[in-house]
Amino acid sequence: MSSLKIPKPDELIKIQYRPPKTAWQDTPVEFRPGTWSYAGAAKNLTALGLPNPRAWQPADLDWKLPPDWREIILEGMKERLEKYRSFRLFMDLCVRCGACADKCHFYIGTGDPKNMPVLRAELLRSVYRRYFTESGKRFGRLVGARDLTVDVLKEWFYYFYQCTECRRCSVFCPYGIDQAEITMMGRELLDLVGCNINWVVEPAANCFRTGNHLGIQPGGIKDMLEFLADDIEDRTGVRVDIPLNRKGAEILFVAPSGDYFADPGTYTCMGYLMLFHEIGLDYTMSTYASEGGNFGLFHSHEMVKRLNAKIYAEAKRLGVKWIIGGECGHMWRVVNQYMDTMNGPADFLEMPVSPITGTRFENARATKMVHIAEFTADLIGNGKLRLDPRRNDHLRVTFHDSCNPARAMGILEEPRHIIRSACNVFREMAEDTIREKTLCCGAGAGLGNEENFEMRMRGGMPRAMAVRDVVEKFGVNRLACMCAIDRVTLTSLMEYWVPQVSVMGVHELLANALVMKGEKERTTDLRGDPLSL
Repeated sequence: MSSLKIPKPDELIKIQYRPPKTAWQDTPVEFRPGTWSYAGAAKNLTALGLPNPRAWQPADLDWKLPPDWREIILEGMKERLEKYRSFRLFMDLCVRCGACADKCHFYIGTGDPKNMPVLRAELLRSVYRRYFTESGKRFGRLVGARDLTVDVLKEWFYYFYQCTECRRCSVFCPYGIDQAEITMMGRELLDLVGCNINWVVEPAANCFRTGNHLGIQPGGIKDMLEFLADDIEDRTGVRVDIPLNRKGAEILFVAPSGDYFADPGTYTCMGYLMLFHEIGLDYTMSTYASEGGNFGLFHSHEMVKRLNAKIYAEAKRLGVKWIIGGECGHMWRVVNQYMDTMNGPADFLEMPVSPITGTRFENARATKMVHIAEFTADLIGNGKLRLDPRRNDHLRVTFHDSCNPARAMGILEEPRHIIRSACNVFREMAEDTIREKTLCCGAGAGLGNEENFEMRMRGGMPRAMAVRDVVEKFGVNRLACMCAIDRVTLTSLMEYWVPQVSVMGVHELLANALVMKGEKERTTDLRGDPLSL
């Protein structure tokens, strides 16, 4: 990254929305430094049993494809068209109305027409028409069909790894076409010939090896959590216990590994630990199911299933009744849209019932897994927590709806209920940038790496401008969110576009305000910053 020339914000904001002079089919892709991700390393493909492990990079002329790469991909497309009804429908349904065209943050941030969802999907549809429709076979380019060539394959790679699968475009599609499903299919087809990115396959390989994306061994997890317990004791005077791998606990708690390993997620993790201690929750964490996230979602359906299986397996081994999941983005899309059919039914678990309030979480009847925002909002709503929002008076907070919990799950009001209960100054961003219409961080779906930095800043620019708006209007200085990837990538985004704003998790805000039994007088927040009481 250090060798790359990073445009300054005032340079990057000068975006040209004029289309190229050549037709899109005749405009070659350019792998410009700063706009693409490194290829999956051979060792990681080997660890996962994936095809064609080799040394290569996307900017190379020769991608070292297998001799029969075209037949492999077309056969893979045929299999998926037969297996997934949604895939065939999405290939046939689009009428190119353009309702999605200006909804993608990468199109807004680059001006590249191939980042319009309608055209990004056309990269795949054109090949579908050529080989799987009679009109395409007969009339070729006249009906929008084209041959599958190496240049087309490179184009797929470039643009399907510029989609964060955030699904904002699907909110505006009158036919309900889900662009994320098309991107997932595009990536699956590329995977068949060994074309993927390291920021996806390395976390997946780590998860197979150690149980989490970061490759942390069990001893490292224990040490890190004990370190956080030390910090909590220093701030509050209260020592929290951290149960690990405890059989017979009522609840298994699963968090994204980013929450217990990297700032600012660690403050969110401290919030979980303080909350569970305060209410006396009978729970355990696991060093085996030590990852809530699932980078399989950015690779293939099969990888989603393989990675997610460990959560149910560990719940069964430990003998818990149900599961709580931490603040994570794509974990919750996997849990709600795939977990029950892929890894379930979880009929060895019980219907989740809060042991503190008695609330039955009917929405989790199938998966037996409750989002921590639902759990905490229920505690607050039933008056089970003592909160002093004045402790957050040094913060002027806005909230970023993380794409997957918000758009994919509909968790919209619970985090807002927690935030309004935990602080006195909360300002919403513009209506067309929040809730179901929330704007992406620009770096989800495995794109949060440093070599892709310019594209991240371009993709995240619309979100940053919405934050800048509430900074100028209301003096906002803190951006809360409910996703481990967001907490990392929004931090870089804010440093680049809106440096006066820092990023936090919702449960960090809650923990600042949480009045714990036996605590000492608090003089700082969890970060050690002085309170303004």
